Amino acid sequence: MEITKAAGYTDVLEVNKPKASIVIDGANGQILWEENSEVVREPASISKMMTVFLVFDAIKEGKMNLDTKITATEKDQEISQLYAISNNKIVAGVEYPVRELLKMVIVPSSNVATVMLANTVSKNDSGEFIRKMNEKAKTIGMNKTAFYNCSGASAVSFEGLYNPAGFDPNGSNTSTARDLATMVFFLLNDHPEVLEFTSQAKVTAMEGTPYEETFETYNYSLPGAKYGFEGVDGLKTGSGPSSAFNYIATAKRGNTRLIEVILGVGDWSDQDGEYYRHPFGNALLKKTFDEYEHRLLLPKGEHGIEDKTIKLDQDFYGVVKKNEKPKLTIQDNQVMLANKNEQLTEKMPKLSLNYQEAKTDKAKKEQLPATSNSSSDQKKNYLLPGVLAVLGLLLLLFPIKRKSVGRTTRSSRKKGPAVFKLAGAVCIFISLILLAMTFL
Repeated sequence: MEITKAAGYTDVLEVNKPKASIVIDGANGQILWEENSEVVREPASISKMMTVFLVFDAIKEGKMNLDTKITATEKDQEISQLYAISNNKIVAGVEYPVRELLKMVIVPSSNVATVMLANTVSKNDSGEFIRKMNEKAKTIGMNKTAFYNCSGASAVSFEGLYNPAGFDPNGSNTSTARDLATMVFFLLNDHPEVLEFTSQAKVTAMEGTPYEETFETYNYSLPGAKYGFEGVDGLKTGSGPSSAFNYIATAKRGNTRLIEVILGVGDWSDQDGEYYRHPFGNALLKKTFDEYEHRLLLPKGEHGIEDKTIKLDQDFYGVVKKNEKPKLTIQDNQVMLANKNEQLTEKMPKLSLNYQEAKTDKAKKEQLPATSNSSSDQKKNYLLPGVLAVLGLLLLLFPIKRKSVGRTTRSSRKKGPAVFKLAGAVCIFISLILLAMTFL
């Protein structure tokens, strides 16, 4: 409540506060904000995004494309006429391209369009499609999620026109804010083209045909809508009697992408709950954009970390707090962000980068040959031979002459100079030996 009011939405009421929420970064799935994120709730029509996920998987696998035409059946037309669940007009016998059905699913939250896409992916085996939904959930780490239908509306609400075999027709899809954020994280990373369908506040389906319809989004955080927020480019809303009002939004500013999930706003008895959810969501987006940013952690090149010199072949990026210095560590031949936030699941991309060890100057010196001495050592090695050589020359060339005192003999006069010359020769000889040892 304090965060929302501080963001300028001063008229929000405590009774409408979300029952669960989470904000993650779209690059590595770090949890940047959460409250009751693992409480199990009903996502309602947000479930449709798992159907959309499987449709894009099928497109990627070459099983269909956006222009693949799906011919509406009589049963599809009957489903479109069920007014107790969200729908749009479908006419039997008309061919609807996949891209047009996706518009109907994502913006007006059409249940019939969702069923048509699910039946196409599963070759009209609705039970098999629900199994695929649950398998996909487990594969990406949605461990507290269970699907009973493809759209968020229980099968019983289709009045016998939709019956996934093997699943309780009264069963409601259940999930958590954390699991739903995981779903959207992988959806956006695997199929970023989905944003082309989620980013428009108003869309027209089957344009230029007799079946043309224009829809306005329920995601009022999209720019141009009632609570437009800078950077929002998707994603989906959902509501129901037991789930209240939910929505998922994703927004990008600069290089920073955020994904948020807001569950359980307001009460079904007050249909203005579809508006109440957006101030809470916008406030959390604002708080997170103000505090965090996706930035360069370490440029490519050589760096010293933990007494090692490493070399990166590419720049290392990550989402960190704006006022926080990244702490980097080395583990398993990777440089890693040590002060990262908890990530959604172990399947999230790691905040790490492979490196190569680079030789330091110290190591290079240690590898030089042992005979390679410093200039100071060389000076020390030449000093003694030089001194001895000079002394020897002085003794040879300048013998000391002493003045005779009293009587001296001829032998004593000759003995002095001879001794000095011998000493000089010995000094020179020793200096030569020392010099020879220096160069060996």
